[in-house]
Amino acid sequence: MPDISKNSVTRALISDEEAGQRLDNYLLRVCKGVPKSHVYRILRSGEVRVNKKRAEASYRLQRGDELRLPPLRIAEKKDEADAGAMMRSDLPILFEDDALLAVNKPAGIAVHGGSGVSFGVIEALRRQRPQAKFLELAHRLDRETSGILLVGKKRSALTALHDMFREGGRQADKRYLVLVAGRWLEKKRDVRLPLYKYLLDNGERRVRVAEDGKFSHTVFRLLARWERFSLLEAQLKTGRTHQIRVHLAHLGFPIAGDEKYGDFALNKSLQREGLKRMFLHAWQMDFPHPLKDERVALEAPLPEALAAFLTHLTATEEKDYGEAF
Repeated sequence: MPDISKNSVTRALISDEEAGQRLDNYLLRVCKGVPKSHVYRILRSGEVRVNKKRAEASYRLQRGDELRLPPLRIAEKKDEADAGAMMRSDLPILFEDDALLAVNKPAGIAVHGGSGVSFGVIEALRRQRPQAKFLELAHRLDRETSGILLVGKKRSALTALHDMFREGGRQADKRYLVLVAGRWLEKKRDVRLPLYKYLLDNGERRVRVAEDGKFSHTVFRLLARWERFSLLEAQLKTGRTHQIRVHLAHLGFPIAGDEKYGDFALNKSLQREGLKRMFLHAWQMDFPHPLKDERVALEAPLPEALAAFLTHLTATEEKDYGEAF
């Protein structure tokens, strides 16, 4: 991996392990601390060269390709220091073999350096396992979301996992625990609402329900209900950006603690009650092993902070449905 310089041109030679990646994905991985919007700007302007020529963001890198990157100014943010402090202990591993590993990601940690954050789960894993030749994300979780995150240890396994997740819920069964504001009444509800992804002026991504958006399907099941809140299980049938968060907000049931799509006044009061993060946790995943003829079933227990808030709700509000975790 090249050391990106803010004062001079950086040159890199693509290795066997790096071959096959899209150019934009490679740049987002190696340009730690550089905003995503800036990475795409230097691609569009032709400042990034592959074998001395301009290249599209979708170009698939090949072994031996020579890359030229312009000087890049790296953003220094408090988030990096906070993340480093949270990562002083090793990340909890839920499953591992020679093809992949599964991490129980803490909330507040980006999955990868980039978009102004130069430290994330992948960087922590590489520090944790300096001998590992290949560690790459198979999918993503929002920084505020905790739970199961898969990492490929071989290019062949990573490609198979990427293909699996592109097919949505037909092969992989991904389920989340989510606390929403309001009294959810249905035991089970299929939500099919198209989602459209766009960028704010500052380059931050957002999603909204729109007729011209991509097909998106979530199945919600009611687990417990209090006077002000409901605990749901969300099963992803498609894997769109912010899918659970936007579906619920659109239905009038914002996720407790969601700072992008939630009830901001409620979030402030919840912090005083002890909930200081978004209540969204990837707790179960069942999927076919990428290289073996078997399935992998994983479960990540609800984090202590979230479980404690459910205990608080049960102690202070009447509960009329299901069992709290």
